[in-house]
Amino acid sequence: MKTKWAVLGSGGIAQRRTIPEGIMQANNAELVAVFDINAGVNQEVAKKFGAKACTREDELLAGDSDLIYIATPVDRHCEQVIRCAQAGKHILCEKPLGLTVADAEKIIDVCKEQNVKLGVGLMMRFHAYHQEALRLVKEGRIGTPVFGRAQLSCWYPPIEGAWRQNPARGGGGSLMDMGSHCIDLLEMFFGRTKKIACLTGNLVHNYRCEDTAAVLLEFESGAKGVVDTLFNVPDESSKNRLELYGSQGSILAEGTIGQGDAGEMIAYLIGSDAGYEAQQIRTESGGIRIAPTPVNMYRAEVEAFSQAVLDDTPPPVDGEAGLWSQKVLAAAYDASLNQRIVSVSL
Repeated sequence: MKTKWAVLGSGGIAQRRTIPEGIMQANNAELVAVFDINAGVNQEVAKKFGAKACTREDELLAGDSDLIYIATPVDRHCEQVIRCAQAGKHILCEKPLGLTVADAEKIIDVCKEQNVKLGVGLMMRFHAYHQEALRLVKEGRIGTPVFGRAQLSCWYPPIEGAWRQNPARGGGGSLMDMGSHCIDLLEMFFGRTKKIACLTGNLVHNYRCEDTAAVLLEFESGAKGVVDTLFNVPDESSKNRLELYGSQGSILAEGTIGQGDAGEMIAYLIGSDAGYEAQQIRTESGGIRIAPTPVNMYRAEVEAFSQAVLDDTPPPVDGEAGLWSQKVLAAAYDASLNQRIVSVSL
């Protein structure tokens, strides 16, 4: 059995990744309709993937889809999620849920009232390397977690009309767009953020949102973390590192944070041979190369949400996860603006 998907905002990430790699490849999903304010792009996407090209948003909402994937600019998320929910559609919305915490809270309330499922696009949780690292952490293989780092950077020069460079449309810059993934990953390993400090600025580009962000976190476990996320470093110059340290070892990765399914990961664990079942390749430095079978994150995300709809179970990354992410990001921007450490709570 397959769920019927419609896409609201068929250009951008939907066209590049989520439709071809996620919806079209998923075993339990099929694409039935698309809509985008750019009619030319929408026609192109519809033709390429065999879907109906809707000419209006209300036409998409009136269709026979089971759920709608929203991949529009952030300032549209709140109103669009609400309309989709009122049309009786389950919703997978790209992060962040809205421009503010209040937006996210309103979205969750409406989805509960309408009895529709709400998922949030934090797809990096599904990366096979991240899941393998999570297993090791949960098994206590690195001992007591003490510190983590997540890095995601790219070269993003000024582009006329780019909504990610306009805080009124995207909610922020590199921190909002990429830092949200990095913080979410570290929280997956070490628990929710308890305290946060942040520095942001524009060092290279002169658009209105930040091109530079560095975040210091304290997690509920007591472990500390750092997130650095930049719009001003050439793509080939950033390794997008993930580093997890504990009292009995570490897990170090390059290239796993991003939109691809590859990368490299090495674990340095005390007594690492005992009971460890993943594929192991001993490196010259004595670490173990972690090499799980790659998983396309977008396909895994689509299949997981589709299965939740089919089985009537909670989505694996639900609205509450999106609300929490929004609260952490709001605290980070508060910390940056007022140069203080901010506590985060429910």
